[in-house]
Amino acid sequence: MPHAAMRRRLLLAAGLAVPSLARAHGADWPRQTVRFINLYAPGGANDILSRTFCQAMTTITGQQFVVENRTGAGGTVGSDAIAKARADGTTIGLGGVANLAIAPSLFPSLPYDPGRDYSHITGLYLQPNLLFVNNDLPARTVPELIALLQANPGKYNYATGGAGTTPHLCGEMFKMMTRTEMPFVQYRGGAPALVDLLAGQVHVMFDNLAGPIGAVRDGKVRALAVTSPERSPSLPEVPTLAEYLPGFDLTSWNGMVAPAGLPPEQVMRMAELSHQALRRPELVKTFTENGATPWLVGPEDFAAYVRRQEPIMRNLVKLSGAAAG
Repeated sequence: MPHAAMRRRLLLAAGLAVPSLARAHGADWPRQTVRFINLYAPGGANDILSRTFCQAMTTITGQQFVVENRTGAGGTVGSDAIAKARADGTTIGLGGVANLAIAPSLFPSLPYDPGRDYSHITGLYLQPNLLFVNNDLPARTVPELIALLQANPGKYNYATGGAGTTPHLCGEMFKMMTRTEMPFVQYRGGAPALVDLLAGQVHVMFDNLAGPIGAVRDGKVRALAVTSPERSPSLPEVPTLAEYLPGFDLTSWNGMVAPAGLPPEQVMRMAELSHQALRRPELVKTFTENGATPWLVGPEDFAAYVRRQEPIMRNLVKLSGAAAG
């Protein structure tokens, strides 16, 4: 007699309760409050998106999903906290391009292994980066910007909120593909970089769409292109860089991870409930307002995407010369 069947008969004979297969394998998740570790500071776009998702999950499941902000070292502090939590379904968190695909190239001694230490649950959202310029810059389109830069090597600079971020890598990819010279000016965050762009201290900027979207809508800066292969629902009138530079595709992405070792049935239930949340109209509205698009990919596809992204990011980090500060 198989071991599982024998155990079940012994329990029944002893008059003991027999947990259902679903409960034993975690397919009734969640059974208690769930902690969602966000790698970024309160108040920013990623924090807003995380809280919106957790509110939707609370509504769907009837259990509380509580956001915990664990910032520091490019997201690696929070990532380590997720990896080292108990694999019981009570801790989940963000797993995205910064901590899973870029960090291995920036930090030679990561406290976690992106491929080994996580259960990959689902995609959550995509955030294209935006190429935009000061309104006084004499370039209203991507071709005009390329022509301006080629005619004036090194005269115009570009800014981002940090070295080794996807906006920085977008800038370096843009320079490589257009064969232009444009000095890089690094800031500690997108907000101060945007202030200097508005003041004319820097000329061109790449940033996650959520950062400058308000300034674009108010006409304070000129949006030239998004860096995703498709136009963004948040700014549908703005073209993609790929429309001018075929193959240009560098999007910020975030999904949901948990500590390694979760049962497959529990992983699938977590993904299914997450996709219910990501389809809710109020969530889609908030995501779109903040420059993000829900990303409904399941566990296997999400894990495969992460594996493909790491070598791509490694090559771009090498090209950019970025290093952990």
